[in-house]
Amino acid sequence: MKRLSLIGIGPGGPEYLTLQAIEAMRRVDVFFMLEKEGRGKEELLEARRSILNRYLKPEQFRVVTASSPPRSTTEGYRQDVAAWHAEKRRLFIELFERELAEGQCGAFLIWGDPALYDQTVSLISAIVAAAPDRYTLEVIPGITAVQALAAEHRIPLNRVGEAISITTGRQMAQCDPSSLNNAFVMLDGEETFRRFGGQDMDIYWGAYLGTDDQLLIAGALDEVEDELLRTRRCARERKGWIMDTYLLRRRSRDD
Repeated sequence: MKRLSLIGIGPGGPEYLTLQAIEAMRRVDVFFMLEKEGRGKEELLEARRSILNRYLKPEQFRVVTASSPPRSTTEGYRQDVAAWHAEKRRLFIELFERELAEGQCGAFLIWGDPALYDQTVSLISAIVAAAPDRYTLEVIPGITAVQALAAEHRIPLNRVGEAISITTGRQMAQCDPSSLNNAFVMLDGEETFRRFGGQDMDIYWGAYLGTDDQLLIAGALDEVEDELLRTRRCARERKGWIMDTYLLRRRSRDD
């Protein structure tokens, strides 16, 4: 039996790892890292390696890197994602069979929490379900960007008696701006918050949370939008990638 582990490592800083995550890492024989295309990929790999070097001894583990399959944009969003996921499952099985001996544990370090907008858990759960006599899987939760952003801005995620939505930039691009009151937004590469100007909104934004490069901006969206756009674009140009998120909140009558 080969053991598989998905370990949530938080949104960036090594201090975000839980004791449970560190203990799980110490049971791992091989860490798998997928390398994405584009500038900045080495920095993302190095961030994971630095976490391993901080908590583990070099002789305790082995790292195997592989190129992440690219996602096509030809058949429509859902069809492209389905094909992309199928390619990833094939890659995972190949890695598990080639790199793991019987009884060994292989793991992926997952940004934030494996259950929040990361489909690795679904892909590997499907592999395990198809071969339950071949693999086992454990999932270690991590601190999310949702929690980290609220902590850095020193705000509650929801006001008294109020719900909060966790959504994506793609969904925000399609919603009625007047229907949104309190939403945490992830995966917004298109700066969709610009749609919500003139809606009496506050924004709490953060990038590279928990790292030395952390950036934070907060205030009335209409007042800080230009600063936010400049800061975000400069950071992305400088590093070649950006990992950011934000909370959009409509002001109450008492604000």
